[in-house]
Amino acid sequence: MERTTLDGTWTVEAVHGPAQADAHREPVAAIVPGCVHTDLLRAGRIPDPFDGDNEAATQWIGDTVWRYRRTFAWSGETGTGPTRHARHDLVAKGLDTLATIELNGIVVATTANQHRTYRFPVGHLLRPGANELVITFDAPVPAAERLSALHGGELPHVNHHPYNALRKNASNFGWDWGIDVATSGIWKSIGIESWSGARIAAVRPLVDVDGTTGVLTAHVDVESAGSSGAFSQHIGSAPVAGVSGRIGLEARVTLTPHVTAGGADGHGAALAEQSTSAPGASGTEAAATPVGSGTVPPGRPSVPGATSVTGVRAVVDGTAVVRLEVPDVAVWWPRGEGDQPLYDVRVEVGDDVWTGRVGFRTVTLDTAADAGGAPFLLRVNDRPVIVRGANWIPDHAYLTEMTPERYADRIDDAIEANVNLLRIWGGGIYESDDLYDRCDELGVLVWQDFLFACAAYAEEPWLADEVEPEVREAVTRLSPHPSLVVWNGNNENLVAYAEWGWRPSLVGRTWGNGYYRSLLPSIVAELDPTRPYTPGSPFSFDEYLTPNDERNGSVHIWDVWNRLDYRAYADWNPRFVAEFGFQGPPAWSTLTGVVHDEPLDPDGHEMLVHQKADQGNRKLADGMRGHLPMPASIEDWHFASQLNQAHAIRFGMEWFRSRTPDNTGMIVWQLNDDWPVVSWALVDHAGIRKPVWYAVRQAYEPVLLTVQPSAVGAAGAAGGLDVVLVNASGVPVADGVTVSRVAFDGTMLASSSFPLAAAPADADRVTLPSSLAVPGDAGSEVLVVTGAGTRTVFDFAEVVDQALARSPLSTSVTATDDGAVVTVTATSYARDVSLFPDRVDPAARVDDGLVSLLAGESVTFTVTGAPGIGPEALVGPLVLRHAGSLLP
Repeated sequence: MERTTLDGTWTVEAVHGPAQADAHREPVAAIVPGCVHTDLLRAGRIPDPFDGDNEAATQWIGDTVWRYRRTFAWSGETGTGPTRHARHDLVAKGLDTLATIELNGIVVATTANQHRTYRFPVGHLLRPGANELVITFDAPVPAAERLSALHGGELPHVNHHPYNALRKNASNFGWDWGIDVATSGIWKSIGIESWSGARIAAVRPLVDVDGTTGVLTAHVDVESAGSSGAFSQHIGSAPVAGVSGRIGLEARVTLTPHVTAGGADGHGAALAEQSTSAPGASGTEAAATPVGSGTVPPGRPSVPGATSVTGVRAVVDGTAVVRLEVPDVAVWWPRGEGDQPLYDVRVEVGDDVWTGRVGFRTVTLDTAADAGGAPFLLRVNDRPVIVRGANWIPDHAYLTEMTPERYADRIDDAIEANVNLLRIWGGGIYESDDLYDRCDELGVLVWQDFLFACAAYAEEPWLADEVEPEVREAVTRLSPHPSLVVWNGNNENLVAYAEWGWRPSLVGRTWGNGYYRSLLPSIVAELDPTRPYTPGSPFSFDEYLTPNDERNGSVHIWDVWNRLDYRAYADWNPRFVAEFGFQGPPAWSTLTGVVHDEPLDPDGHEMLVHQKADQGNRKLADGMRGHLPMPASIEDWHFASQLNQAHAIRFGMEWFRSRTPDNTGMIVWQLNDDWPVVSWALVDHAGIRKPVWYAVRQAYEPVLLTVQPSAVGAAGAAGGLDVVLVNASGVPVADGVTVSRVAFDGTMLASSSFPLAAAPADADRVTLPSSLAVPGDAGSEVLVVTGAGTRTVFDFAEVVDQALARSPLSTSVTATDDGAVVTVTATSYARDVSLFPDRVDPAARVDDGLVSLLAGESVTFTVTGAPGIGPEALVGPLVLRHAGSLLP
């Protein structure tokens, strides 16, 4: 196969739309992959939609029909180069969204799904010399409205556009954290693939572990050059069009330990190979046994005891199934539970080659009823995994701006916050392999939603005919990744039907239930039976319970934030929390880079443009009451809002984790942002870690010590305190834990030690005596708990009720080549000491935050990314902050 890329420079022009589109009828340069917004920005034709109130000023873009155009040279029938092949396919890996494709003035096809790959034979339309390819994109906003009207009116949905009428990134139309920039464009690579004979159409390398033996079952779909029509209709299904009977083709599958770059990791024996050919009846599996050993070669394999195995199987009716076994396989583990050995898979059919990677592991989801309801317990390799997760949204409103480096940065943000699972939320996209590959390498588990979110979805052919091939392609493409452990049918659609008042408007109409209960599970069972499927999130795994029942399955907790104080998290006793969150503003430099109100105010016009949640800034203010002093300035509002977000999430996380093993995990909303906005994110759009990120890192420590209300109270009385040791480390933990009651001036008031021990995925607790649990003065004392390699400081009172000093810190600063080192020492108790170097230089980053210091203790902050930053500025009153700095 040879590929002629059509990526690179195109032109884009407005075809018709609102009056503002008239000024854009002349073509401007466009870059593919890309979208019209980035093309117009690059050409200087529009203001930045992220800035100020420009979102409103650029809404016309989503109401406009856009046309992309390019010419390319084709060599003609020379007998060399691509034209010597029998088949020439136009392959578009991502078109956003309703597209009409023309080649040399002839319509090739129309498409209607952003989430699919399309392949169309175009050899009969190509001509020697110059060829012109034109792709016209219908305006997404009016198209969604038109399709809704055509098919009986809008079905229920959140937000203001009927995004559920299109198979397009739902959040692209705006969300309660996302900008409305309904994009159009060629968002993934496009080109012409020239080939003869047969090509590998799809591979599903499914894994299992049988005792100590790894089992790879590779399902290979093959297409013949003699077939016609769009192969995109057949991805992940069999038989494949154009291949019938036995045509003399064989699928050769080779499994080899993955060799890391430079051979720096791993160890193993030299690789040997044995082939077994078994051209029996269709569907019969061929097995191969590995043999051979020797010396360690250059570039060492990443798995121990490594050998290569190969199996060969005849292609019959367009498919081949090859089964390989690896004795003493190196097993893949989640982060914190073990290593992540990977194996390379190479599939050869004729001259075509497919390559990928797998990791050998098993995964199950336990939802069987027990005495407490029904759990939601993931097991990997039969070992229970306590989930410490984060919800993932598209990391940029313009999807083509999500580079491999940006993916790597966000996943690093996750793992450095002790996150072990990312949930790919259903209002976004099936993510780039850049994300899944990195999760495979680092042991980050992935929960993948199918792309249905907060809306009812029609099940009639006009939409369902797009859903099935989309899902088949997604399951097939993602099936190699060992990090992927859960398929989930939808986000909140089942609970919306049950509890959001949808039912009256849906009488006599389909709404998606058939997808979640029939189509999706049947596709997963057919194409990827190695992973569990859940119909939705939240879900109770019982037809007679509300989907959001706290004692059964998964729950989403949104009464906190929307209505209730964050201490109401303790009114919940959930088995598994798939969503919960609390808002806070982005970093000061991120916020002020796009909000220019004079004076800056929480209720300023541009500020509220960058706050998408309903009454969001009012909820921020309400959420502070009883916890923090009311802010006296916009600078205090910013810090207090960030601090309250951190306190709220840490409180909820520690409460849920203290319920281990009854509670088996949580997934905080949300890791990241897709533009600069006040939101629930841990990391803002500029990549700056908010204070809540440091709170999550602390609360998600594999071994956690937390102080929680006691069921029996101190010395048998009501209102006591327990110290809880929570163990998600994967190994047993036992230690003596020292608990001290300490005055703000450092005076030791009481102290005692207690033995605690917890098995993996378990917890232990001890009830404290009143000498520790009952303070003499709640406003000027704390509990300090140390042991098991960690420490926690428990505040008896809220900040607003504490006698915190306003100036308890002394500092020293040393310049470095990349920034500075700032050492901070407390003269009395200093709560949540944090450094915000982005106020001095937006590029500056800091390694720590939310550090509570006892009198006489010090912490050192390392500032990077800002060579030449002024040392004096780093210790200014708005840069170095602590909770006491909010007090009057």
